Amino acid sequence: MKRPVVFLGTPEAAVTVLESLVAHHDVELVVTQPDKKRGRGGALIPSPIKSAALAHGISVAHDLDVLKSLSDDPNRVAVVVAYGRIIPTDILMLQPTINIHFSLLPRWRGAAPVERAIMAGDVETGVCIMEVEPTLDTGGVYASRSTVISDSDNAATLTTRLAQIGADLLLEVLESDLGEPVAQSGEATYAHKIDSTERFISWQDTSTDIWRRTRAMSCFAILGGKRIGVKEVLDLPSRSGSCASITPEGVVFARYGAVQLVTVQPEGKGAMPATDWIRGLHGVGDFRFAEEMQ
Repeated sequence: MKRPVVFLGTPEAAVTVLESLVAHHDVELVVTQPDKKRGRGGALIPSPIKSAALAHGISVAHDLDVLKSLSDDPNRVAVVVAYGRIIPTDILMLQPTINIHFSLLPRWRGAAPVERAIMAGDVETGVCIMEVEPTLDTGGVYASRSTVISDSDNAATLTTRLAQIGADLLLEVLESDLGEPVAQSGEATYAHKIDSTERFISWQDTSTDIWRRTRAMSCFAILGGKRIGVKEVLDLPSRSGSCASITPEGVVFARYGAVQLVTVQPEGKGAMPATDWIRGLHGVGDFRFAEEMQ
């Protein structure tokens, strides 16, 4: 069945789903967050979803109230993918509203399910097609599909895979009459939004925690009063040494274990292999990373 669809979303991950919907259904309208100022010039930049929608000639709005002006259609459904705001009850009552959530609910309800799953060391995650309720990620589930979190996954690769899984699963759900979703069961956990302080690497953590953190988000450490972006590391849990010290080979010791720096980004420069950065340091054996955020 080809359905009329209203799409609510904002980031790049939602584009995969929108493109899939455009190919199989009638996307009447896209609602996304307003353009934001970016860069030194402060130019207004549209969200990835707005850019994709306009490329397809789809009308775009920034206010949910526009949904109240649509004609009645019993087959219409609203699809939500990382829209970025709670949807009011009066809007939810207009038509069935379903959400693609990037976790296996009730595990990781909330804003950062992909990052929290990686940081927690979960071995699998997945996608749920769920009914949207006024409360956060509590609705019943129409369908779900899981995927393994591999050691090579980071937030970007995992999000990309989940978006494709979600797009495929959504099409299957929309082919049905939706029916009644199944209530969530089990203990709920919450994926709170990532705080900027969490991006600082504390060498008092274990090497495995540091490795997971760098896979989940953009992290930094402080050396000589300057921020060093830590883009990629390898976990060396069996190594031991003086906490926060760095070897000429780029091994940094944590409270338990060590990590091998692979890719870093010095302050004011682009990302580079850690070996190149280390060659530019003099007397690396005398350096220690800061153990507290300055």
